[in-house]
Amino acid sequence: MSRIVIVFSKTETGKRIQEVLMRYGFEDTAVCSTGAKALQEVHGSGAGLVICGFRLTDMHFTELKRYLPPYTELLLVASGQAIESIPTGTMAVETPVRASQLVSTIRMMEAGKHRSRKKEKSAPRERSPRDLKIIEDAKHLLMERNHLSEDEAHRYLQKQSMDTGRTFVETAEMIQMLLADE
Repeated sequence: MSRIVIVFSKTETGKRIQEVLMRYGFEDTAVCSTGAKALQEVHGSGAGLVICGFRLTDMHFTELKRYLPPYTELLLVASGQAIESIPTGTMAVETPVRASQLVSTIRMMEAGKHRSRKKEKSAPRERSPRDLKIIEDAKHLLMERNHLSEDEAHRYLQKQSMDTGRTFVETAEMIQMLLADE
């Protein structure tokens, strides 16, 4: 779980939210009363979430959101009337907020961030020109020897790769070695 920065004009409000979060197991929190201090805290600690009010003493929440690094999300806590005017894509909870509602929203945001990080890690990497040549050569061998179309050769390589648990390139190399011997 990443650090949570809580920013409200009234420090007491921030402290109350911090107490609630600590009761629910969110230990790594910091409370600030200005947007500038919150930005300092975020950049210094690499915080993953900022919980703030609609208007801070030195800036509006939209300014704060604009200056946040891309790895930090913002959760707005505001009145229903204020929430109606916020831009799309901003996560918000309406006051008065129940502790369970706040905590479940934070957990949902953390889970979403975890999924997106996992997705980034599992994104297919670019193949090198060498790898592309190996794959193309293996496809052409399959097309010549087995009279397959390019799509069929590709699917064959893909299926063999999945069945053997090898990478696509390793499978293409294996096909080349087996068919080159014939």
